Amino acid sequence: MLTAVRGALAFLTRLPVGGGEAGWDAFRRTPAAFVVAGYVVGGLAALPLLLPVPVSTAAALYLATLYLVTGVTHVDGLADCGDAAAAHGADDRRSALKDSRIGVGGLLVVGLALLALAFGALGVAGAGPRIAARLILASEVSAKVGMATLAALGTPGHEGLGSAVVGESNGAALLPVVVAAAPAALLAPAGATPALVVTLLAGPAVALPVGRWATAHLGGVTGDALGAANELARVVALHAGVVAWTLW
Repeated sequence: MLTAVRGALAFLTRLPVGGGEAGWDAFRRTPAAFVVAGYVVGGLAALPLLLPVPVSTAAALYLATLYLVTGVTHVDGLADCGDAAAAHGADDRRSALKDSRIGVGGLLVVGLALLALAFGALGVAGAGPRIAARLILASEVSAKVGMATLAALGTPGHEGLGSAVVGESNGAALLPVVVAAAPAALLAPAGATPALVVTLLAGPAVALPVGRWATAHLGGVTGDALGAANELARVVALHAGVVAWTLW
C-alpha cells in the first residue's frame, strides 16, 4: 500500500514523493490509494482554516494551498471536458480534448467551479476551525473516493496516463476504498458526523454521472474525465457538507 500511495501522490499532487514505475504500477491496481492521498491533500489544504485569521483570508489561503499542493492538472481536465461538452459531434469533442487552448466552454466551467469552491470555502470557514478543517478534509477524501469509483467501475477511454488507471481493478476494490474513507466521518466532533457522511457521499454521487457522460461522449473515462470528476466532486462535497452542518 505504501508504494501505491507514493504513486498516487506523484499522480495527484506536486509533492516530491518520487514513486517511479513501481509506484505507478502499484497505484493503478489500488484504488484505495486515491483515498489515502486525499487525506494528505485535505490535511494540508485544511491548515489555513486553523489559523487565527479572518474568514475571507482563511478561504483564500485554502484555495492557494490546495492548488499549490495539487497543481492544475485536474483543473485542465475540467477545462478540456468543458470544451468537449460545448462541442458538437464526436470528432469535435475529441479535438477539443487534444487542443491545448482553452475555449469558452472550458473557461465557463472552470470559472464557475472556482467561484463555487471559493464560496464553499467561505461557508466552511464560518463554521469554526474544528468543523471547518474536518469538512475540508472530508471533501477532499470524498473527491478521491469519486475518482477511485471511476477507476474501479469505469471503462477506459483513449490511451493516456489517466485512462491507464481505469479498468485495472473491479468493483471488489471499492470495499477497501470505503474502509479507507470511513475515518473521515467516524472521527468527528459531537454532532458533526451527519454532515461529514453527507460530504463523503457527495463525491461518488458526482463522479458517477461524470463517468457516464464521459463514456457516452468521449468513448470512456479518460484522464480529463477523472480530473473533472475530482474538481466537481470537491465543490459539491464542500457545499453539501456546509448545508448539512447548517441544517443538522
